[in-house]
Amino acid sequence: MAKAPVNRYSSLIEKIFFDRYQEGATELEFARTDIEDAAEKLGIILPKNLGDVLYSFRFRAALPEKIIATQSDGMEWVIELAGRAIYKFRLVKINRILPREDLARIDIPDATPELIRAYALDDEQALLAIVRYNRLIDTFLSLTTYSLQNHLRTTVKGIGQIEIDELYVGIDKRGCHYVIPVQAKGGKDQIGIVQTTQDIRFVEEKFSGMRCRAIAAQFMDDSVVALFELALQDDEVKVVEERHYKLVPARKINQEAIRDYRD
Repeated sequence: MAKAPVNRYSSLIEKIFFDRYQEGATELEFARTDIEDAAEKLGIILPKNLGDVLYSFRFRAALPEKIIATQSDGMEWVIELAGRAIYKFRLVKINRILPREDLARIDIPDATPELIRAYALDDEQALLAIVRYNRLIDTFLSLTTYSLQNHLRTTVKGIGQIEIDELYVGIDKRGCHYVIPVQAKGGKDQIGIVQTTQDIRFVEEKFSGMRCRAIAAQFMDDSVVALFELALQDDEVKVVEERHYKLVPARKINQEAIRDYRD
């Protein structure tokens, strides 16, 4: 995870954290309005997008060094939703989900329309479109799946408002139905426990009785998409399966590789 620069975001989050922190604490709750209070006390001009302060430390940048120094060995602070406009710092086991460098890449004929590639506005949007047009969820899970909704904003009891990057439903050969939340990570964003937990809790609440198969998609170099199936085990995110798909023109598909895939 990228090291957070010493800037107004760092100053604000440090103020909120240390106003509540006592040695031995594992959870620290705060409200969105505390960002405004911290800014007033520090004489900091608030950013136009107030939510970006929290989003930055939840998904992009590391927390400031002063906060990291309070972590015990093998543990790290994360910021989770705890209700409507309510958040909490929580101390969890360190868990980095990164694409394996030694995993074989599977060639897939690229079915992404050029027009989509030309007008995708950001990495996340492009990744979701590539996954959808190439039916990578079907290939990865061996299911027939359909995109139900993307950028779904909803609420989950005990968590508050969440956003799911894309929600699929699927069916297998026996007729069993599945709900498949997908999180897309591009650029410097990393897969972590926070969004995975939110996605799984959403399915448990809204689609009780249906099987959840949580997926994360990550852009790699050289037109490769890494897909992970994730699960929660003992309050940790675990990788159930990982595959890397390289999108190539159909004419460049290696026939020998196709034969190897059969084996």
